[in-house]
Amino acid sequence: MIGFLGSGNMARAIVSGLVSTGYDPAEIFVSARDPRNAEKLAQSEGVDFANSNEELVDMIGPDGTLVIAVKPNMIASVMNPLRESLEDTSILVVSIAAGTSLETLGALVPEGQPIVRVMPNVNSTIGAGMSGICGNEYVDETQLDTVFAMFDSVGEVAHIAEKDFSVFSALAGCSPAWTFEYIEALARGGVAGGLPKAQAVRIAAQAVLGSAQMVLAKAGEGLTPNNLRDTVSSPGGTTIAGLIAMEDAGFSPAVVRGVRAAIDRDHAIQEGK
Repeated sequence: MIGFLGSGNMARAIVSGLVSTGYDPAEIFVSARDPRNAEKLAQSEGVDFANSNEELVDMIGPDGTLVIAVKPNMIASVMNPLRESLEDTSILVVSIAAGTSLETLGALVPEGQPIVRVMPNVNSTIGAGMSGICGNEYVDETQLDTVFAMFDSVGEVAHIAEKDFSVFSALAGCSPAWTFEYIEALARGGVAGGLPKAQAVRIAAQAVLGSAQMVLAKAGEGLTPNNLRDTVSSPGGTTIAGLIAMEDAGFSPAVVRGVRAAIDRDHAIQEGK
């Protein structure tokens, strides 16, 4: 049994992914601060809903999985009332809240509670996400496999050491926004060259999608992005001319600085700054 505490976009994406990949809707439950939102999600996916978070815990049973799908600043307020309900259970608590450590989560539940921390990204809402996963010392392999299967239903997953979550967050959590900006910039260049904006966006987006797929497809052959770049860069051609111009403008250093800034900011947030 799996219960989702929260019915926002990410909860909706995961529930939809689970149902579409064969999970029994009768074993999935949702709750929300406003029960009407939980009911709406339940009806759209054919799952059941609870009228309260306490009822949700009862519905999933002592061996169920409880996914905490609320904003980080709400976790304490929703988890504190559930502490007694979690006593003497082996319920697996799964958090998808950014910047919330296993230590912080552990302080909100009874001692010995198995907890898994997950960092999904926005692309999970279309089934193309990238999620980082780690668990505390009370999580067994079967429980970890359960979480991997859940998030595999909405994209790719990776087992990440918690100390590396800030780096993962920058590479997978922040980069969609940067990639959107890159696609927008490509499209603006296309518009400057005479293409209609909508057409330019579609062309740029498909080129980025195909390039990402090429990197993944060729990685098994030992080819790196550098190798693939060189196959496109003919001597004296248009691609190398554009690449040199972009490097002169600081393209690669800017990306690396963006990753570093995101990592530093994540550390600061965790320190309460």
